[in-house]
Amino acid sequence: MSPAPRSVTVNGRSYRWPDRPLVVVCVDGCEPDYINQAIEAGRAPFLASLAQRGTCLTADCVVPSFTNPNNLSIVTGAPPAVHGICGNFFWDADAQAEVMMNDAKYLRAGTILAALADAGARVAVVTAKDKLRSLLGHKLTGICFSSEKADQVTMEVNGIADVLALTGLPVPSVYSAALSEFVFAAGVALLKRDRPDVMYLSTTDYVQHKSAPGTGPANDFTAMLDRYLGEMDALGATVVLTADHGMNAKTDALGRPNIVFLQEHLDAWFGAGATRVILPITDPYVVHHGALGSYATVYLNDATLRDDATRRIAGMRGIEGVYSREQACATFELPPDRVGDLVVVSERLTVIGTSRDRHDLSGLDAPLRSHGGLSEQRVPLIANRLSPDLPERRWRNFDAFDLALNHLR
Repeated sequence: MSPAPRSVTVNGRSYRWPDRPLVVVCVDGCEPDYINQAIEAGRAPFLASLAQRGTCLTADCVVPSFTNPNNLSIVTGAPPAVHGICGNFFWDADAQAEVMMNDAKYLRAGTILAALADAGARVAVVTAKDKLRSLLGHKLTGICFSSEKADQVTMEVNGIADVLALTGLPVPSVYSAALSEFVFAAGVALLKRDRPDVMYLSTTDYVQHKSAPGTGPANDFTAMLDRYLGEMDALGATVVLTADHGMNAKTDALGRPNIVFLQEHLDAWFGAGATRVILPITDPYVVHHGALGSYATVYLNDATLRDDATRRIAGMRGIEGVYSREQACATFELPPDRVGDLVVVSERLTVIGTSRDRHDLSGLDAPLRSHGGLSEQRVPLIANRLSPDLPERRWRNFDAFDLALNHLR
């Protein structure tokens, strides 16, 4: 009898050892229609071929449908209630401050990447924005760097010292499609040179924030993606693609932003200082979205305001749902100590802000597109291999490693 295949167990889930190089790709902001429209236009022949020879699913991402919670869910195989990262930005009750959730000290669970590396796998992580690097690389023995700071890598910090020479590309602007292309170029180069057992590649949604599916820039981006995925496939890798969230226009019929300035309304109803609105989409890259998304959390200084605040917010135009902390954590699998008294989700064409003076939209050179709510939850989950035993279940983007290692042949 042959020995059982080697596996690792992470956050209660077991993963078989990869029998060939595995590349898991998180395409930031990629709703399924970006792929469908590019295929229809003849711009994505590799992705089109997977309808016959691959596995093509539609999955749900984590809500809030933001970058940090979903990338960490994908690499931990678990929801935010387990790993603790429930936004890009949150209210740190211990520090009594609004802070970025980029530091690995906020992570409460180990990653599949680190576990595989500890078991002897060669692992590489390439992310577009440096804000994710320390979280994705937490306790990882291997390569981990960002396109944004590819010229600052060291063996000690990043496990690699020659990224620019490896890719032959200059450091791209953080506000460009080239930031994501650098991720794929590095991934292909690493696959050729080092042949790591596992790679995780994570892009930026700069293009998706500016361009709808089927437009020229969107199809150009998907064509670029398709070309690199085809190269990885030709090099013998298992490739699984998913997304951290979708993307929608957040405008009226004339292209003007639909914004609910929630803090202004709460101040008018209950007085300044009675409430605090936190926008978990907030990150350093405000040109993308002006810190406006379809999800917010509200802290109440007086708990007796909860029912009144819930009723008033729920009655506002553009609001899809208002949840108590308990309801939100049960519905969206969130950590209770990092969520406000209320969670507010806006409908598909609307975003939530705090007050007008706290949002700079001067950098927007196209009608506002953003994410964060239930309307951006559907994402692709696609692989370049077939699955002989694919179970009928609700697939999530954080099932990517489970699909890759436990179900594909």
